[in-house]
Amino acid sequence: MTPIRSLLLLLLLVQACKPSTTTNPKAPKAAYSVTKMEVQNDKFLSTVNIPVSIALADVERQINSQVNGLIYEDNSLIDNDNDQFMIKVWKQAPIRVTAQDSLFYFQVPLKIWAKAGLKVLGFTQFQETDFELVIKFATRFSVERDWTAHTQTTAQGYDWVRKPALKIAGLEIPVTGIVGRLIDKNLGKVTKALDEQVQKQIDLRTPVLKAWNLIRQPYLISDKYRTWLLVVPKRILITPFQFERGAIRSTIGIEGYTLTQTGIKPDVKPASTIPELVVSKDIPHQFRIGLLSEATYAEAAKLVSQEFVGQLYEFRDGRYKITITGIDLYGQNNNLIIKADLRGSINGAIYLRGQPFYDAQTRTISLRDLHYDLDTKNILYKTASWLLQGSFARTLEKQLTIPVGNQIDEARASLQNKLTNNQVAKGVVINGKLEQVSPDQVYLTSESMLAVVYATGKIDLKVEGL
Repeated sequence: MTPIRSLLLLLLLVQACKPSTTTNPKAPKAAYSVTKMEVQNDKFLSTVNIPVSIALADVERQINSQVNGLIYEDNSLIDNDNDQFMIKVWKQAPIRVTAQDSLFYFQVPLKIWAKAGLKVLGFTQFQETDFELVIKFATRFSVERDWTAHTQTTAQGYDWVRKPALKIAGLEIPVTGIVGRLIDKNLGKVTKALDEQVQKQIDLRTPVLKAWNLIRQPYLISDKYRTWLLVVPKRILITPFQFERGAIRSTIGIEGYTLTQTGIKPDVKPASTIPELVVSKDIPHQFRIGLLSEATYAEAAKLVSQEFVGQLYEFRDGRYKITITGIDLYGQNNNLIIKADLRGSINGAIYLRGQPFYDAQTRTISLRDLHYDLDTKNILYKTASWLLQGSFARTLEKQLTIPVGNQIDEARASLQNKLTNNQVAKGVVINGKLEQVSPDQVYLTSESMLAVVYATGKIDLKVEGL
């Protein structure tokens, strides 16, 4: 054997017999700045829109169904300061309703029978007459901040259909002027009475409170992950009433915070009051919710271990070799801590830290800026600088991914299904469309990693019979 070959063999033997480095750095302390409940309770301001469209034909039909036959009578000749007057009023034909420039116009066909005492030559004679006319009203309808229905009704005159006349001594005497003055005198009382009856009879608070509590109920959007959508309503908006294409139109917007929770159905107690109504020229048509995907540290470590445990890594043309024998994951505030157990040129554990984020392109929880923890770095600097100078951390950063896209896809599909022509109560149908999903961030809690994405779109709530 030549001297040169002997020297090379000696160097190889020395290298082969070189003892491996044992590392035992201090483990970074686990710490979490948020809890799972806090992430679930993250709220997003949204608006649920309730388009209101009431056909004038329906208004007309409702009024005519409630006003029929005899609608007023005075059977005493001596009431009203002994007025010597009796009257009965019937609805003669269907009431007609039109609308223009935010006003309702009513035409009320009436048949009227009257009996009056008239003095002739010092004697009172009682005569009867009947006639027909159409009384016209205009009404402006509004809803006050305290949910009181308010109308301002004004008389718009009347048209004779058949004029009144009395017969005295066989002669027919027209009394149109007398009856007309009597009608003119009492029309103001009629319109005032109509407005008072509207305020007394129309109850808006009860159905609105019912709808308010319906919206507040938890809404299951994923059976598999037991995910619930909650809406915490804050105020109610309404646009001014408009009349177009034979209908009364408006939009009611229930503005509140949306959030998702997992687990058992949240307990929401019914409200007993509703907030004041806010009139707004325009109501935002937007809905936003956070969709959560969860990966426990144990599940994530198992997935990562399948990729890395048993892998052999070589450095400096094979002079140094290490094999990963175990992976553990946990959090420290906003950083994911990776504990890697090594065997080979290094025996023991090393710790790395990186910033987790949701990668929308790969639909995974990935890492950026993965680097050695400070205590690990100090030890390696003294004992195994070759590992610091290699690409081990960059390789882990590139390949260490946790797939969560399927969870997000399922949550989105489930939510979209729940928002498509879904009757949540009798006569109440939800329709919505999720138009965009965009990433938020990954939150580290003591139990798991939570990847949150925003789903935005619009939701309408149709209330039949409103």
